[in-house]
Amino acid sequence: MTNIDIGISEANREKIAEGLKRLLADSYTLYLQTHNFHWNVTGPQFRELHLMFEEHYTELAVAVDDIAERIRTLDVPAPGTYKEFAKLSSIEEVEGVPAAGEMVDLLTKGHEQVVKTAREVLALAQDGNDESSAALVSDRMRIHEKTAWMLRATRK
Repeated sequence: MTNIDIGISEANREKIAEGLKRLLADSYTLYLQTHNFHWNVTGPQFRELHLMFEEHYTELAVAVDDIAERIRTLDVPAPGTYKEFAKLSSIEEVEGVPAAGEMVDLLTKGHEQVVKTAREVLALAQDGNDESSAALVSDRMRIHEKTAWMLRATRK
């Protein structure tokens, strides 16, 4: 790490960045899963889900960039390989092509997991007096909570 004087200690920057790495891995894994489901969804809700999944993976593509850039702002290398993401992510990969309803359920769980990871990272950012990371993570939580709600609503 280089000498950065932004009011956050090096130790706190490292802790926060480690949490952000987990958030990045969860977000990227969810991005990939959502994109996969967008390509492979079938059934009576095809059009609705195909378009919804596209909205979600497009939003996630921007999010992973924002999270990775925040990690770099803290002067820590951002993970960027499938191997690193697999080690860091709390979201498990899905084998094969599930039915549309199961896709919705899996994505709902994925978004809920990202919220839980974000809550952990938010606490680290708040403890480290890092308002910029806290704001980013808080925004991510709100988006994932809303997305999970919208996915759940399609199953009622």
